[in-house]
Amino acid sequence: MVAKTKKQTGKSPATQTDRDRSPLVSPPGKSNVRRPGREGKVFNSTHSNGLSGIRHKLGLTPSAAAKLGITLLLGKYHLTQLFENDRHFSHLSNLEKEMAFRTEMGLYYSYYKTIIEAPSFLDGLHMVMNDRLTEHPLVINTLKRFNLYPEVVLASWYRMYTGVMGYFGIPTKMCWSINRGEGLTPVDSCEGMGDPAYFYVACVFLLNGMMMSIFFMYGSYLSGSRLGGVITTLCFFFNHGEVSAVPLISLSGYSNVGALGSVTMVALGISNLCFMLPWQFAQFVLLTQVASLFASYILGYLAAAKMQSILVTHMITLGVCFVLMFGNSMLLTSFYASSLVSIWVIIAMRERFAQVFRQGIVIWVLKSFIIYALLTELNMQNLRIIFSQGGLNGLIKSKFTSYKDFHTLMYTCAAEFDFMELETPVRYLKTLLLPINVLVVALIAGRVSPLKTLAKTEDADEAMVYHSLQLVAFAVLAILIMRLKLFLTPHMCIMASLICSRQLFGWIGEKFKQHTVVFAVLAIMAIQGMTNLQAQWAIIGEFSNLPQEELLDWIQENTRPNAVFAGAMPTMASVKLSTGRPIVNHPHYEDAGLRERTKLVYSMYSRMSGETVKRNLMKLGVEFFILEDSWCTRRTRPGCSMPEIWDIEDPQNVGKTPLCTHISRNSRPHFTTVFSNDIYKVLKVPKATKDLR
Repeated sequence: MVAKTKKQTGKSPATQTDRDRSPLVSPPGKSNVRRPGREGKVFNSTHSNGLSGIRHKLGLTPSAAAKLGITLLLGKYHLTQLFENDRHFSHLSNLEKEMAFRTEMGLYYSYYKTIIEAPSFLDGLHMVMNDRLTEHPLVINTLKRFNLYPEVVLASWYRMYTGVMGYFGIPTKMCWSINRGEGLTPVDSCEGMGDPAYFYVACVFLLNGMMMSIFFMYGSYLSGSRLGGVITTLCFFFNHGEVSAVPLISLSGYSNVGALGSVTMVALGISNLCFMLPWQFAQFVLLTQVASLFASYILGYLAAAKMQSILVTHMITLGVCFVLMFGNSMLLTSFYASSLVSIWVIIAMRERFAQVFRQGIVIWVLKSFIIYALLTELNMQNLRIIFSQGGLNGLIKSKFTSYKDFHTLMYTCAAEFDFMELETPVRYLKTLLLPINVLVVALIAGRVSPLKTLAKTEDADEAMVYHSLQLVAFAVLAILIMRLKLFLTPHMCIMASLICSRQLFGWIGEKFKQHTVVFAVLAIMAIQGMTNLQAQWAIIGEFSNLPQEELLDWIQENTRPNAVFAGAMPTMASVKLSTGRPIVNHPHYEDAGLRERTKLVYSMYSRMSGETVKRNLMKLGVEFFILEDSWCTRRTRPGCSMPEIWDIEDPQNVGKTPLCTHISRNSRPHFTTVFSNDIYKVLKVPKATKDLR
């Protein structure tokens, strides 16, 4: 790559102090000292009658469209700047950009890279559908195993964009030579939509900007006021630190409680499909959505015909997704699929059930629960299959009992899979997000009673009851698994829009008085909210991982292209992405076969004998093992170091010195050290004999 320099936009000449940082004192993967040059550079790059009712309620005028555009741009700009401030991404080399994509991000990005570097799009698609690198020596269809459609779409867009720009001779990127100082070799850094990594993250941030526009629409629709959309958007900004990534939740749960026509059902199906294809756990979120709608039906706030239409649409969408995922069994054997069938049977046979049970809301709730449980049990054998594949059985079991095993501890020892920390509701309290939600839910609960369910309900009541139930479901998930607060926080922001609802807060007085109260509340929220934003904006760092860069450079220069590697899951994603070498394990831990492979690989961090671990690696066909001392000594809390996790599975060796401790001192006689630095040690594994294969 030829380095280009332009005085008005290029980087200033660098000195040895330009990038004066020490990996010994900086946080892992980051430096507080920024690379010089390009600072301040601008980057180019009450009617609910179907969809018409939604448009009427939102008041989609030119001014409203302008507000949607503003929220989109604000959301994209905010996240772009946070990412740039944190990693100085625009000044990183191609290798550093790839290293910045950690764990599953790196794995998924590798398939995007495969498609754009292939001779043609179809060749790239064939390569990812017949992948020989991810789980050597297996050949897998990654479109079936993983949710890769976003990467496939982005890769096709990138190829089309660069093809069109190339045809017209329009430059798509600018490159600079970066002097990194500290005796390091200069690197090339490219910026612009023609750079694959830049294009990838730009599209991701554009999608997140679109998410902000959708939140504005949700808040406006639910509250009946565009001011409600503003409240939702600002609440999300004020509490952005509580959610690192928000998949675009299907529109179905937010807009399907009004009158449903064929157009609305098609929109519901498309939104469900766009939610399920990119994320392997989407069906578990949709399960909470369907359960909340079913609870609304039980309470009398959703008509039977409407509920059945929603269920049928969900079933069709699930079937389409199953086909597009090439028969991924995780879809049809999930609780979500089982619940769709069970609930549909309950509603279809409601008249027969009514002859058996007495009338009354309490009896109806009890009988629905009993019937649902019995029908779900019919599918329990399939559910056990998916639990064994997804590792969810042990994870859920560990939340309510003392049960634990190797795979469960691999999840629960990570902070994001632990119970919600106490600091989270405290932070919600400081921004008034929690008090507002408690008040809103209390007022909605006051409107719900068995007497009201016997009469005709308003569409506004249907929407508010559903959203309250969905909020409770997300709250339960977030309390059990802290990572899932990424759903709770946005939903709390949407519920906060209801302080603008005349149905709930009309008792305050006329509209002017209510808006005065809303602005007063918003002003109080902004005190802590702006503090949170300023704290995020103040984060200035630079991605740097010199030890891993040395490792990847060594692999490229000193190993065969088909040399097989094993090691820690995050590191394996980087090895596959940046070197293209085959690996035997990776971060997508939800597959049963992959979990067993990873368990064999991680026996290096157990107390087993070196001979046993060597034979495990030889059976997998591993040629090089990447040992990281941090995985041997790191302990997030008591019982959560790798040797302690292995003590659950291997009690006969408890008390012995971990093998990784011995290997870090001297790898012989079982392995040969061929590379080492402060973080990584590459061990050469003897070739397996025929009787071991």
